[in-house]
Amino acid sequence: MTVSFHKFGDFFPGTGHIKDVGHGQGKNYALNVPPLNDGIDDVSFRDLFRPVIRKVMEAYQPEAVVLQCGADSLAGDRLGCFNLSVKGHADCLRFLRSFNVPLMVLGGGGYTMRNVARCWCYETAVAVGVEPDNKLPFNEYFEYFGPDYTLHVRPTPVENHNSPADLEKIRNLLLEQISRLTHTPSVQFQTAPPVTRVPEQPEQRMDIRPKPRIWTGEDCESDAEA
Repeated sequence: MTVSFHKFGDFFPGTGHIKDVGHGQGKNYALNVPPLNDGIDDVSFRDLFRPVIRKVMEAYQPEAVVLQCGADSLAGDRLGCFNLSVKGHADCLRFLRSFNVPLMVLGGGGYTMRNVARCWCYETAVAVGVEPDNKLPFNEYFEYFGPDYTLHVRPTPVENHNSPADLEKIRNLLLEQISRLTHTPSVQFQTAPPVTRVPEQPEQRMDIRPKPRIWTGEDCESDAEA
């Protein structure tokens, strides 16, 4: 299942509308959360992100989550139009950590280099349960972070074009879609087949792919004997 929070409009490749919900067996398993408009701030984003993700975790029951943290939603990004602070952005990661499921965190997006570095530094710290100092230590790239030389960026004084009524409408549509989900099927663990080690031959070539061995189960020890 995929869940994506983004701006929708005149952007390549033109997909990701709220009505793009997947097809066939994947119908309703693609959840897009636009149209989010310019200037969305920490509070507005959190009030949309948390109930949607909470409902997804309850309904779909994932055994693992991959979180891609696009830093182009930060305030002051050269291409992005959102107005999130680093802490507001990282609140999404902190919220997902609270579900105690295996979590892989990836970077992505962001077109103001110094703010991308700030974002991923702070979110790496959040991922491991550390609160770093806002004052940056001296390093060879120190001048990139002037004049404040701090970890966090302040939201810019721009108008939030996302009204509470519009966000509530989006939230209700998404929660209704999630309610139609069937949770992820459970897969039983199977005993791994033993590995048969073949002595290497002097003339063996490492650049030739060996013929795959099909396991028949004949030489597998039973669980009772383990």
